[in-house]
Amino acid sequence: MDDGSIFAAVEAAARDGRDVALATVIGTRGSVPRHAGSRMIVDPARGLLGTIGGGCGEGEVIAAAKEVLETGTPRLLRIELMDDVASWSPAVCGGVMDVFVEPVRRAAGRPS
Repeated sequence: MDDGSIFAAVEAAARDGRDVALATVIGTRGSVPRHAGSRMIVDPARGLLGTIGGGCGEGEVIAAAKEVLETGTPRLLRIELMDDVASWSPAVCGGVMDVFVEPVRRAAGRPS
């Protein structure tokens, strides 16, 4: 997913009067599925566009995005993709991603 598609989706949401959340990987350490600059849009009306890596980490970001949309307050998340003794999932990367989640509000003057 290129930035042009992400930004076009943000623009379309604003034009349509929808609030969306933009999640951006801003830093990584170790082995991770996506690197700094990767973006994902969480649009309650239309779903997801892009990815920050999938799995449980992406699930954490989606949950945080819903909270960001409710409160209007951005969040910085640290997603740890470390092996958990209780985890049976082989999909553990072993790294850490810092993800910034921010609200993108509808255009001024648009109905809610």
